[in-house]
Amino acid sequence: MPQSAYSPGERAMLPADNTLTTIDRIQNLILESADFEEFLNELARFSAHQMAGDGDDALCGITLLRERKALTIGWSSDAAREVDEIQYSLAQGPCLTAAEEEREVHVPDLLEENRWGPDYASAVASHGLRSVLSLPFNLEGEAKAALNLYSEAPYKFDERAADRARGYTREVSQALRLAIRFALHADSAKNLRAAMESRTVIDIAVGIVMAQSRCSQEDAVRILTEASSNRNVKLRDIATSLVDSVDAAGTLTHFEEPAQEPGRSRAG
Repeated sequence: MPQSAYSPGERAMLPADNTLTTIDRIQNLILESADFEEFLNELARFSAHQMAGDGDDALCGITLLRERKALTIGWSSDAAREVDEIQYSLAQGPCLTAAEEEREVHVPDLLEENRWGPDYASAVASHGLRSVLSLPFNLEGEAKAALNLYSEAPYKFDERAADRARGYTREVSQALRLAIRFALHADSAKNLRAAMESRTVIDIAVGIVMAQSRCSQEDAVRILTEASSNRNVKLRDIATSLVDSVDAAGTLTHFEEPAQEPGRSRAG
């Protein structure tokens, strides 16, 4: 397959590029990406590939924290974005801590984690993930950001993997800082700023559940994540369904499953 058939991130991972340094590859991503959003997603995919190790896949999200608002600006997959957004709904978690405090945060096993309360760990673990490593980028005042790595394996990010991730974030920080600076001063920055100002569909759904059930934010997140787990439906889809139902019907008395058609089984 010709190289032109690959995305910029996929081309950066081709064996033919093994002679290039990480900085060379990131510069190529900047030059070959159509816009800021594509660059960030390609960077996340490339980062996941670089950090996976041992032939396994890893999930990667890039969190940007600016003016006290957090947003996943790049993700290697929808699952990576969803588990990042769990933290934003709870207003706590390793990626937020890493970005806000500019320090490395390691979660060896989510089943043994309680630093952010039981809701965060159980919600992320329900996605089949077990370990997390979040590392801050050095953006020198442009904003704060963190690289978030997730794995299905417990104790995935040992000291060797963490050291590789530290070196990688140091190398990538300058390119990311420049990309953010240019984007915030370009027309494409309007979309980024609008996204930073608006709540995600999950945030909206959490607010709906809080209002309907008169419960805390933590309880609302737990209700949604349990519904996601019990129905084997992505958290974002559960949230979208709830928000759409409120838009269509006005106000629901409480969060519940949509009524089934007569004669139709739950499994159907």
